[in-house]
Amino acid sequence: MTKRFSSPRLIVPTRLTILAQTAFCTAFAFGVAPWAIALNLWVNPSLAGDPFRNNEPHQIGDQTEAAFKAIFQQGNYPAAERYLEQAISKEPNEPLAYAMKASLAYGNKDWAKLTTYSQKTLETGQKLIPNDPLRGNLYTAVGHFLEGAVILTREGTVNGVPQAFSRLRQVYEYLDKAEAISANDPELNLIKGYMDLLLAVNLPFASPDQSIGRLEKNAAPGYLVDRGIALAYRDLKRYPQALEYVNRALKTTSDNPEIYYLKAQILKELGQKEKSQQMIQEAIANFDKALTKKSQLPGDLVKQIESERKNAVSLKNPG
Repeated sequence: MTKRFSSPRLIVPTRLTILAQTAFCTAFAFGVAPWAIALNLWVNPSLAGDPFRNNEPHQIGDQTEAAFKAIFQQGNYPAAERYLEQAISKEPNEPLAYAMKASLAYGNKDWAKLTTYSQKTLETGQKLIPNDPLRGNLYTAVGHFLEGAVILTREGTVNGVPQAFSRLRQVYEYLDKAEAISANDPELNLIKGYMDLLLAVNLPFASPDQSIGRLEKNAAPGYLVDRGIALAYRDLKRYPQALEYVNRALKTTSDNPEIYYLKAQILKELGQKEKSQQMIQEAIANFDKALTKKSQLPGDLVKQIESERKNAVSLKNPG
């Protein structure tokens, strides 16, 4: 979800971070506890905490929900790690928890944990299918996506691509099954929307505008929709539109330092394009806002922000 994830060599495994967190990346956040069958007979509305659906919310464990909010509303990774440890202990049947753990493992370059939690995402997604076929199929797709990223990480792009594409076929097989159950489901459309944007931004024959429209129309929560569209427009070098959507995301996630980082990136590129020193200065101010909360961000990300800030400073009054 940052510019460090834009290298063509790393498109699939790095963008998976968005997908896994929201599943974009991602929520991606509530699920079926060990007593899933009982929940089909009795649900306490006060326990439902579904960030995707206003109607007929799905169940979420408290710790998984807290981890989701720590990542996406606050950009607080140490807090998310603590909540996820509790989630895995108390909410072992929630695939989102494992998907987020896999995402964090990738960010920490912990390949052993990435492998473990990718497998757990797939396993718990498959187990969820009988009781919640929509989310079960959805997270089975996410699990296959994560395992494809593991293959690319382990084998490299040259040797790993054939196996990874085999996984990608399974991803879309299970996404199609979920779509057949509820084509307009917000959680499904958030995850699939991020994946579609990944392809649309990086493949010349794809249509990013169509993917953006679908994401905006059917996906939720809104702040992740806005963030995803801002990222897409940034990568498409359509910076005014990217700025519009990152500002929309800031209205509802103003405590998240990663959103200020994204805004800084966009302003820097737009400032260079338009030769605007004012925009460059505003970009630096947003890099600084992101760095005020560097203690809650991964160390590698902090170094990346500092490096990009230094580059922005060098653009002030050059020569």
